[in-house]
Amino acid sequence: MQNTHIPSRTEIEHAAALLRAGKLVAFPTETVYGLGANALDAAAVARIFEAKGRPTTSPIIVHVCSMEMVRQAAAEWPPLAQILAQTFWPGPLTLVLRKQAAVAALVTAGLETVGVRMPAHPVALALIEAARIPIAAPSANRFTQLSPTTAKHVRAGLGGRLDYILDGGPSTVGIESTVLSLAEGVPVLLRPGGVPRQQIEAVIGPVTLLAKTPAEAHRSPGMHPRHYSPRTKLLLVRESEVPQVGAGAYLQLRHPPATEVREIVLMPMDTAEYAAQLYRTLHELDSRNYDWIAVDTPDDAPEWEAIRDRLKRAAATGEDVSHQAESG
Repeated sequence: MQNTHIPSRTEIEHAAALLRAGKLVAFPTETVYGLGANALDAAAVARIFEAKGRPTTSPIIVHVCSMEMVRQAAAEWPPLAQILAQTFWPGPLTLVLRKQAAVAALVTAGLETVGVRMPAHPVALALIEAARIPIAAPSANRFTQLSPTTAKHVRAGLGGRLDYILDGGPSTVGIESTVLSLAEGVPVLLRPGGVPRQQIEAVIGPVTLLAKTPAEAHRSPGMHPRHYSPRTKLLLVRESEVPQVGAGAYLQLRHPPATEVREIVLMPMDTAEYAAQLYRTLHELDSRNYDWIAVDTPDDAPEWEAIRDRLKRAAATGEDVSHQAESG
């Protein structure tokens, strides 16, 4: 999608002034739109949790525009962090590091680590530079709901819960950043995302996968069993089987639906293009008031890891969440 809006310098300066004053500002990144607040202001960060209905066990990523600003958030910068930043920053990779004491405890869910990333979006970088502070920003939506990839999605999801929306056109990556912890001495993948694990391993070698999500404070955002969910019931199907009752839509990848559905959306075979379209497509279908949305589930190939993660969490039911909570 083409960028349909480039904010003026006046708009960016206005948004930056609001952030410095402890207000909430939604802004574009290449992944999704973020709901930003001053990462060093505990009261401002608390407003993020209130606006989103977000549990305090879920940490928030801190967005920076320079290595000098990284040092305001992270207490350590190991050699692996330097290698990864040189390769993937600015970009959709979040590095979890030991935190500086100045970072609000709410940002890190009380943990001694903080996730930091430098976004690859000119508007986001200009905003952070103008604000002159690191910005804590989860996705700009109500907790567990679909992440926004346009300013329109933000307005529909959060309404009057924030102070300003800085419109920078649609996000291009379309799913959240990869989160990699470097705080344990070995790199641990906490959340797959915009940078594929295979690309990271090509640079630094094997990456450990997180065994299971802790029941207490999560080590990364996006670890709740149910997440990224449309209001409409989402179903993952393997054999093209769709419900026989109600009206629905079908996201087709390789296999057409076994029976007739109201609407078929042909999704790209390329993973980057699929990711860029996923949330936008789900937002559009969600507005049609279907009884269900069925998804032709991608196969288990490594390059689909982040997309499978988003779809699995989006399709989780209340029963799934309760079961995982009990077993976790």
